[in-house]
Amino acid sequence: MGHKEHYDEHGHWFLYQQDIPVTLHPQIFSPAYWQSQGALIGGAKGRGTTVFIRPKATEEWALRHYRRGGMIGRLLTDQFVYTGLNKTRAWQEFHLLEYMRDQGLPVPEPVAAHVCRSGCYYQADLITRLIPDSQDLHKVLCERPLSENEWRKTGQIIARLHRHQVYHHDLNIRNLMLDARGTIWIIDFDKCRRRAGNNWKKENLDRLHRSLKKSAENQSNWYWQEADFETLLEAYSDPHR
Repeated sequence: MGHKEHYDEHGHWFLYQQDIPVTLHPQIFSPAYWQSQGALIGGAKGRGTTVFIRPKATEEWALRHYRRGGMIGRLLTDQFVYTGLNKTRAWQEFHLLEYMRDQGLPVPEPVAAHVCRSGCYYQADLITRLIPDSQDLHKVLCERPLSENEWRKTGQIIARLHRHQVYHHDLNIRNLMLDARGTIWIIDFDKCRRRAGNNWKKENLDRLHRSLKKSAENQSNWYWQEADFETLLEAYSDPHR
């Protein structure tokens, strides 16, 4: 379908799919607006604040406001230095998602991005379509073990991501989703990018491994064992995957 850009002369830039089913306006990036419309249906916490909305009966979206982490986040909670529109986090994530979907990778579909510039700083938001009937793997593993086939699928999809040289900044068990059809999805591509070389790929896998071990230490119900990660690695390394 393709995307378009629009500037409203009040410091607001929009990047959006041509078939977006709502009127483009800064308020569609405000959780308060959707709450006033009775369309707020849930939320999740991460590096940004994400809310789930239903703008139409047939549409469900995730709306994320970009926020800073770490020490600097205490001073500039949601403000970033502006060095060009294409370098903003919202624009970069939108375009990366488009690229990955063009390659057939199971990642969320971008709907719209928003950047509001004020002087040297900007604030940003991103809307993606929710993955229907899905749960993150952390939640699944709190309820049941994954099958060997599900672990193999997880290794295979990470391998596909890496074959396209996509570096995931925060590849952890909460950023992997399983839907009702058994498809493994990867989410949250803030600060991710295409990256040359191969050395970083093991670091990605190590980060995922650490998240599994950390959950094993902190969760009373955690259906995971080291052999599961070995199965994932075997599938990741299989030349016939």
